[in-house]
Amino acid sequence: MTLAQRSSGVLLHVTSLPSDFGIGDLGPWSYRFVDLLSKSNQHYWSILPIHPTSTQYGNSPYHSTSAFAGNTLLVSPEILVEEGLLAKEDIETLKQPDGRIDFKTVTAIKEKMLKKVYLNFSQNKTRAIKVNECDFKKFCVENSNWLDDYALFRALEGATEKPWYLWPSRLRDREAKALAQKGAELKNNVDQEKFAQFIFSRQWNSLKEYCQTKEVSIFGDLPFYMSHDSVDVWVHPKLFRLDNKKRPKYVGGVPPDYFSKSGQRWGNPTYNWKELEKTHFQWWISRIQRNLKLCNILRFDHFRGFTAYWQIHASLKTAKKGRWIRSPSKSFFKALRMFFPNLPFVAEDLGLITSNVQENLAVLGIPGMKVLVFAFNGSLDNSNLPINHAKNSVVYTGTHDTNTVKGWFIDEATYQEKECFFKYVGGKISKNQVSFEFIKLALASKANLTIIPMQDLLSLGSEARINCPAKPSQNWEWRLKNEELASENFEDFRKLTEASGR
Repeated sequence: MTLAQRSSGVLLHVTSLPSDFGIGDLGPWSYRFVDLLSKSNQHYWSILPIHPTSTQYGNSPYHSTSAFAGNTLLVSPEILVEEGLLAKEDIETLKQPDGRIDFKTVTAIKEKMLKKVYLNFSQNKTRAIKVNECDFKKFCVENSNWLDDYALFRALEGATEKPWYLWPSRLRDREAKALAQKGAELKNNVDQEKFAQFIFSRQWNSLKEYCQTKEVSIFGDLPFYMSHDSVDVWVHPKLFRLDNKKRPKYVGGVPPDYFSKSGQRWGNPTYNWKELEKTHFQWWISRIQRNLKLCNILRFDHFRGFTAYWQIHASLKTAKKGRWIRSPSKSFFKALRMFFPNLPFVAEDLGLITSNVQENLAVLGIPGMKVLVFAFNGSLDNSNLPINHAKNSVVYTGTHDTNTVKGWFIDEATYQEKECFFKYVGGKISKNQVSFEFIKLALASKANLTIIPMQDLLSLGSEARINCPAKPSQNWEWRLKNEELASENFEDFRKLTEASGR
């Protein structure tokens, strides 16, 4: 994809929206946010991955249990009431206080809610239900290539209360008779999981259609790796570097960098790229096709992994002693061009980027990223500095992995970085004005797409940071307050957007 027109958008994950139920969802506040984007001339809603998350993996959207399923924590109770699947009094007990997300509590109440929803649907307790059984069956047929395995995986997890690699060997190794027997025993649980995915799909598709009416595109995010305890690794173990007990031989991460002196050991099993190449990358192609049904364009997280990835022996506790392993990038990108000729992708090309990675980016012709909080190290060759931006790129003030601009300025920026920034903008800037100045720089950039994190739009500090990669807990919990989604908070942004020709 080549970015041909100047435009802009806002980065805000769905979970960070306000709601009465402890976590942002696909209900009224998501529609209000789309309205605000439209009224302020924004054409992109940038989100994080929307696949299932797990408290086991710190609730990270980048450590999902499925590459295809939707995150049912995002299901809106209010829409369930509108569709007759719940009574209004049912959701009164689900309400949670405002503030940061308590994932343990939210997961419990949403699972209980979805169980009741399926019971109401299957027993048809109310004639007011607006959900058609034929639509549900059609959804199950159309998505059977991933839905059948995912629903059984979830049912087995619930029954065993163990990750799949600790299941009895007949289930772990997917013996057909054992799976059929368990599938029959757990049929109600399996069907409940399928129905939860159906409900997620209905709500997501409605929101996406609404975005289209407002000329807002959904800018999705595709993680590079899968969690070990995921249905994808269970169903396709040959595509991952596992031992004879189905445990990871090697795990992914990155060497020491800006975020961590010891590197980042992510813990995800690395890919068996030789096996993936034998299958003509069918799993990757199917995964991307599914995500492009959910979103309009995709950011490829950790793009450099498609050229070479940092592999760490699973026995090591840190990422220091890993090594770079080459990926079959030429054949993979050839497959991408064949199946997705328009290449609706953006590359997360941050960190240690070699000439090989730059060549691959140029061959595909897809945009890379520029991040302004990385721009002011004093080097005029810094690719993040606005004077060095290319038209076919996406500029961010910061990302979900960085601090907010204000937080960076107060808590992280060195004296030299601040002086470099002041020199670039032509004078000293106060901590309360720094976010606004960064937004001005981003919108004025010659990069054709600008994405502003919502926290920077509101000039919030470190308290609003959504993720700190070197921190093992208390990430992904930040949420907006109701009053922060007000039209007056978007007015200056709208004027700046118009002035920058976006």
